[in-house]
Amino acid sequence: MRSSQTKLFAFPESARFARQIGRAMHVRVAPIRVHRFPDRETLIRVGSPAPARAVIVRSLDDPNSKLVEVLLAADALRRAGASSVELVAPYMPYMRQDKAFAPGEPVSQRVIASILGRNFDAVFTMEPHLHRIRSLTEVFPTRAVSVSAAPAIASWVKGRGAGTLVAGPDEESTRWVKAIARQAEASWVVGKKRRLGDRDVRIHFGTLPAAMRAVVVDDIASSGATMAAAIRALRSAGIKQVEAVVVHAIFAPGALTMIRRAGARRVVSCDTVAHPTNAIRVAGLFAAALKPTR
Repeated sequence: MRSSQTKLFAFPESARFARQIGRAMHVRVAPIRVHRFPDRETLIRVGSPAPARAVIVRSLDDPNSKLVEVLLAADALRRAGASSVELVAPYMPYMRQDKAFAPGEPVSQRVIASILGRNFDAVFTMEPHLHRIRSLTEVFPTRAVSVSAAPAIASWVKGRGAGTLVAGPDEESTRWVKAIARQAEASWVVGKKRRLGDRDVRIHFGTLPAAMRAVVVDDIASSGATMAAAIRALRSAGIKQVEAVVVHAIFAPGALTMIRRAGARRVVSCDTVAHPTNAIRVAGLFAAALKPTR
């Protein structure tokens, strides 16, 4: 599908991110207008007629309010004439609950994947928090693309100077940490993690390469406990300067303070979720993934 047949549609809080994608793709961005009634229901309006390929841009942090509006927008675009409606959701929620951990619980990952998969022709996200599945295509009944943040993070790490150590908090992050380190031309290490509670995490690093500076990387920071534990472990091992990079800045109240008190010299995030720590832009990576075929 040619770029002239593609248009991005942005909710108000995602307009800046959508414009960055649009500039990289050389396609237009149109607003999605949101009206909220006194009873808290929502009316969505999109421009008409819609293009052949419509791409909605919205990160799904605070998902319980955003998901319904995204689904309404998809329906509005189809009714306005779009033959293909796709979703760019840099942050994808509910991916961690990939099984029923106790009787009576839902498998939230499959519920959300099913709903979005039935309503969109393609879904694009970044570094979804996956554990027991390796690919989004295992749970999404549509084309589902996980865009890697590794190139953007590696570029930032490389800018920190030679001799920087890239550290992941646990063995599950090994593949991702290695990719970042390889592109940043840096050494790497991952820790062994034990989670004793929501905010009680223990991390141990084995023998570390010689380094005065380390960057802890993680896909998401919510409670901040994992990131803080990794920083404390590195500092206890003799690393004098430790910085923190997170893809999705889903900071619960007090999380950022906890990370800084653990000894983080600096905390930065990708701009998948708007936050004061945003310092790494990833719109170009989404533009490359969305590039229309000729």
